[in-house]
Amino acid sequence: MDEIKVKIQTQDLIKRLNGRTKLNLTRISKKLNCSRQTFLNKFNKLKDKKIIHNFTINVNPNIRPNNMKYVILEIKTNPKEPYLVENLLKINQLKMLDGIFGEFSLIALFIFKSSEEFNEILTVLDQIMAESYFKKYQIIETIKVFKTNGIQLPDPTSELDFDDKDYLILKILQREQGSKPISTYDISKLIKTKYKQELSQSTIHNRIKRLEETNIILNYTINFNPTDIGFKGKFVVRIKPKNPSKYDNLALKLIKNPHITDLFRIGEQYGLFAIIRVKEIEDYGNFIRELYETEEIEDTFTNFVLDELKPYTNFIIF
Repeated sequence: MDEIKVKIQTQDLIKRLNGRTKLNLTRISKKLNCSRQTFLNKFNKLKDKKIIHNFTINVNPNIRPNNMKYVILEIKTNPKEPYLVENLLKINQLKMLDGIFGEFSLIALFIFKSSEEFNEILTVLDQIMAESYFKKYQIIETIKVFKTNGIQLPDPTSELDFDDKDYLILKILQREQGSKPISTYDISKLIKTKYKQELSQSTIHNRIKRLEETNIILNYTINFNPTDIGFKGKFVVRIKPKNPSKYDNLALKLIKNPHITDLFRIGEQYGLFAIIRVKEIEDYGNFIRELYETEEIEDTFTNFVLDELKPYTNFIIF
């Protein structure tokens, strides 16, 4: 009973650590009926246990005029090739790496800021895969992102003159935050010391504000381990509708399902690719049954995730 209670409290804390604007720890503490210091103590204990990690943001992949590029890599390997996983984990653009049950034993998700960056890393991927025993892998490019990390995607409100400074700010907000939200002062200092550039606090503030207002920054959130707070099952499922002309219509219905954390349109026969999180394995069976009850689905293909080697973690808990 105590274990269940702790999980519920942790989920509530993580729910509070999601917002459209920069998170205010004092305000969050009040909502949790505790002091700021008590909140930080709870946060640090969860961090020490590696249940939660750091503050971060979710970024809209549909950044115009050059959308971010999501790429899925399926790999056939064996337990005698640990170096293959080690080399993949060194690639900064790798966002998820799972061991799965099926013909392919690994599935990876990469996010690139442009097609040019993807082409550069493709050479690295080819070199890594050339060393594998089976040399069997396939690259699946996504055509459209409908949902990411539990967020239904709005379109950016306008095309931006998006430059490297914007990407740098987003990169810092995603990767460089710790146990408390990073300030514009800290961002400015980090840009100067680590990236050898100059950017004033006021400029950073204005750029962040614009990124929020134009739906580029989707939300502020936290990285955490889903299995540690009760999400025991993870599945990757491909979905084939009865009517191939209805992919978008079907996707817009599926994104409302809370079990689907990520949904992509891919250029395959099973043209919808979804990541599913459930608290109990039985919940996935219910999910599939409900899917077919809509009578819009012709077929599905499922992979069960055996091992999360690099979790894609900061989805919104419903």
